[in-house]
Amino acid sequence: MTNRTLIRGGLVITAADELHADVLIEDGRVAALAATGSAAAASWTADRTIDATGKYVIPGGVDAHTHMELPFGGTSASDTFETGTRAAAWGGTTTIVDFAVQSVGRPLREGLDAWYAKADGNCAVDYGFHMILSDVNEHTLKEMDLLVEEGVSSFKLFMAYPGVFYSDDGQILRAMQRASGNGGLIMMHAENGIAIDVLVEQALARGETDPRHHGEVRKVLLEAEATHRAVQLARVAGSPLYVVHVSAEEAVAELAAARDKGLPVFGETCPQYLFLSTDNLAEPDFQGAKYVCSTPLRPREHQAALWRGLRTNDLQVVSTDHCPFCFRGQKELGRGDFSKIPNGLPGVENRMDLLHQAVLDGHITRRRWIEIACATPARMFGLYPQKGTIAPGSDADIVLYDPHAEQVISAETHHMNVDYSAYEGKRITGRVDTVLSRGRAVIDARQYTGKAGQGAFVHRSTCQYL
Repeated sequence: MTNRTLIRGGLVITAADELHADVLIEDGRVAALAATGSAAAASWTADRTIDATGKYVIPGGVDAHTHMELPFGGTSASDTFETGTRAAAWGGTTTIVDFAVQSVGRPLREGLDAWYAKADGNCAVDYGFHMILSDVNEHTLKEMDLLVEEGVSSFKLFMAYPGVFYSDDGQILRAMQRASGNGGLIMMHAENGIAIDVLVEQALARGETDPRHHGEVRKVLLEAEATHRAVQLARVAGSPLYVVHVSAEEAVAELAAARDKGLPVFGETCPQYLFLSTDNLAEPDFQGAKYVCSTPLRPREHQAALWRGLRTNDLQVVSTDHCPFCFRGQKELGRGDFSKIPNGLPGVENRMDLLHQAVLDGHITRRRWIEIACATPARMFGLYPQKGTIAPGSDADIVLYDPHAEQVISAETHHMNVDYSAYEGKRITGRVDTVLSRGRAVIDARQYTGKAGQGAFVHRSTCQYL
């Protein structure tokens, strides 16, 4: 039997259009759109009709950078795939792309299978995987080809974290060369980790142990230098490059210069770099530990360059790098030594709301909001138009968004499995009302109606910008 849902009377916003339209959904996919009040729309019937009057009807968010259950620094990220995808849904995100991790000396396959097992049957919304390459060798290079065929078509390398995830320039070049042949997209954590480790050692020797020193040793110039080096290696390899969590004006400038040459180089930033700063890292009584992430928060003056990059398309995507650790018992591991504070912030639930606030604040337009949070990440990682838009044939991943509702972000009310909010007390306007994932309500008029296992693995094609 055909299952039909009709969304009436809302303002449909995609990356390309804004129109007052009704949306007809059949069996989990968008069947048709028609102007509200038109003869076509008036003729439609459905099993369920949702009144969207006064609300935006937008594509579900695509968060292409999350870390659920990630082992790091002697502990693990506090959100499971169950709690993390539930929180994503509450925040209007209907697809996440998480990172499977290869252990040094082990096959990619083993790491990917471990992440399949963590996610399978536990997710409230749809999910895909990138693959973290921790050990580039002849065997793992061959495995990259197989993963692309399997729908895991992007590979993350680290210029940071020596002894953990770090790859040297030769390994990075080899992986880029392989990706240039198999269609994979190389994602880069661009910080000069070798130099940073020297500065960490020197800071601790001087007795500089507080969280604010985390930001001081991970210098802007070492992000810019690594970004420049990654671009040049990609040029040598003939490979595309996607730089994750860009935080600083100088790194944006490196990406802009590469793009001005017509190179297939892309950049992502995150809400924490747009809304938070080193002021947070410097909060007293070890509270700054809540804001330790890498790349680190920067002085506030960098925010203008990031917003400008999003407007000029030198930055194309806003993801969260959601990697939560509780303050008690996890962030506290670094009391007396900032280098032992687990790196990461919670944010998967806050991204769509914060970016809507950015629309109200005049930083971006409504369509750009949808572009950087839904459409472009879907295109970048081979999911469009199945995800990221509202069009006939697309998955009915749809959010009814109330642009007038006011809320105060707080750990008291969020759904992420973490004991603090990075945006505690921030007043914003705009809130998710109803969320459909492939036509099924996960959030229904501010009530959670989803369940673990409702989300499915999505097979991704290759980057659609190449």
